[in-house]
Amino acid sequence: MDGSPAPYGPDAFAHDTGAGPEAMADLERFCAMVEETNAVMNLVGPQTLPQFWLRHALDSAQLLKFEPEALTWADLGAGAGFPGVVLAILLKGRDGAKVHLVDSLTKRCRFLSSVVQALDLPAEVHDARAEDLKLKVEVVTARACAPMTRLFGYAQPYFKLGAKGLFLKGESVDDELQEARKSWTFEADLTPSLSDPRGRVVRIRRLQRAR
Repeated sequence: MDGSPAPYGPDAFAHDTGAGPEAMADLERFCAMVEETNAVMNLVGPQTLPQFWLRHALDSAQLLKFEPEALTWADLGAGAGFPGVVLAILLKGRDGAKVHLVDSLTKRCRFLSSVVQALDLPAEVHDARAEDLKLKVEVVTARACAPMTRLFGYAQPYFKLGAKGLFLKGESVDDELQEARKSWTFEADLTPSLSDPRGRVVRIRRLQRAR
């Protein structure tokens, strides 16, 4: 024994999130699809794949702790499907659940569509610019999409239709928020991420362009 901590795996994820056997099977299959596609198309950093359950699955799933009753979500710049596909897997089977996966790169949308179809998820893929859509959802989210100033521009139409914002951000979030305040007014609450102590879950309310 070298004394190093055990890697975070599916058992720890199931314990921390309460995910049942069907959701875990879907997540295992999703992980395999990401790995397979990542070999030919850059979806996520290859070095992060061995840490799938912590860096990607738990990072995404933690959003449900903030809005456990929310059924309709929009994931902007959905990319490989984090957090949107993970949320759709965990919401699967709940009446009224729907996750909108929004991305402007057609090849990523093809990948997301294949995942949604293969896993029979309550999700819809939109090959479009986020700010061009008018989707009424309870929560708008994004991970590694854009700096806050631009991200707010993408998300504003969703806020106007009543959405709350939950965004996954890294250690530069304070600087991003300070820069964003030059052109936006908003309320922000920051909570340390469960997947990385340097990361933050950012809850945004009352987003408006600064006058």
